[in-house]
Amino acid sequence: MQRTLVKDAHNATAAADAILLQGWVRTRRDSKAFSFVELNDGSCLKGLQIVVDASLPDYAQVARAHTGASIEVRGKLVASQGQGQKWEVVATEFKVVGEADGTYPLQKKGHTLEFLREIAHLRPRSNLFGAVFRVRSRLAYAVHQFFQERSFHYVHTPIITASDAEGAGDMFRVTTLDLENPPRGEDKHVDHTKDFFGKKTFLTVSGQLEGEIFACALSNIYTFGPTFRAENSNTSRHAAEFWMIEPEMAFCDLQGDMDLAEAFVKHLIRDVRTHCAADLEFFSKFVDKDLLPRLDFVLEKPFVRCSYTEAVEILEKSGKTWEHPISWGANLQAEHERYLTEEHFKCPVTVYNYPRAIKAFYMRVTDGCAPDRQTVAAMDLLVPGIGEIIGGSQREERLELLREGMALHHLDEKAYWWYLDLRRYGTVPHAGFGLGFERMLMFVTGIGNIRDVIPFARTPGTADF
Repeated sequence: MQRTLVKDAHNATAAADAILLQGWVRTRRDSKAFSFVELNDGSCLKGLQIVVDASLPDYAQVARAHTGASIEVRGKLVASQGQGQKWEVVATEFKVVGEADGTYPLQKKGHTLEFLREIAHLRPRSNLFGAVFRVRSRLAYAVHQFFQERSFHYVHTPIITASDAEGAGDMFRVTTLDLENPPRGEDKHVDHTKDFFGKKTFLTVSGQLEGEIFACALSNIYTFGPTFRAENSNTSRHAAEFWMIEPEMAFCDLQGDMDLAEAFVKHLIRDVRTHCAADLEFFSKFVDKDLLPRLDFVLEKPFVRCSYTEAVEILEKSGKTWEHPISWGANLQAEHERYLTEEHFKCPVTVYNYPRAIKAFYMRVTDGCAPDRQTVAAMDLLVPGIGEIIGGSQREERLELLREGMALHHLDEKAYWWYLDLRRYGTVPHAGFGLGFERMLMFVTGIGNIRDVIPFARTPGTADF
């Protein structure tokens, strides 16, 4: 007999004389004549009630079906006599596949998020994390759907790289050298030519530069994969390993980049509102009571667009005392981003045209900008509750200005010879952005910590599981 998932049993349109269910015990309640077992297999939030008659030949198995045990049940799908459920299963066969004793950590009681992080190998079985990772799965599908329907090509960019797309230097080294006794040259420095790749290599911080290569051949591409930052940051929004979605479009400017970013965010929200309704209802009830109205508000309203210069003026006139003082030329911090979205505009905001000095070398210098206030065609999409969720820009397609930007950031042109070639051979205006997948998950679930929307968090001092 083919296995039936719990979600499909709940959605059944008629009773069934024979059904096979396999999953884990959430709860068990015994009476003299019956036992009631709630089975969940992770396919949906709600479990399915199994009624086991005490006269069943293998009824003795029920006594071993403690919370957390895995079971296999054959029986009949019948209309439920209880409230709050349409169907239940009357067991004809009941088997314990794998036992779980009283030390099973996920007993039926409240658990803190901090405790659940310590048992990341078991937390997906909880209601909260089952819901989080179902939404994560659906959201990943929606990412591909959005771009594939718009004729974007999916490109796999390398995890190991010799180039730093951000120019920040916060990268993880990849090496096979003996760290206790590395080879050294005549100058006594480590000889990196003896390493596996013959040079210094790192875990990627972004697939953007390689994405630009393919955009300059296939027109519209996107990447979706893990990226790494070696920042010693212990905030609720940062992780050392996270997933990024990075589209890149040839013959596109900053305006088109902002248009795509807004459409993308709305598509993702609309998709999970449609396909993850039960899980979102759960989050709205137990995590963030304002979640659903906020998501619907974002869907219904156009995003505000505001230049960096205007944003700084708004922050300076706010009357607030900032932990990080703001002035033209300073980076916007989380407190500034949240003020703009949550208090001033009360909706998502796209801030554009940032100072050149605080942005990456590849961003296009804005035409006609004042010499004392040089800006680049960069944009950040900010959302309430999170802050920055997307960062992007029009890329500098003019060779000399790109070389000038590399010099300003003290980058060696020889290491980026292939990137410069893109401007020598058929250069075109092009643009793209990066969306942090985990931050998007935080936004659509209301979960406040990035550690709780990724299966196994990698943060400073933590690489368990």
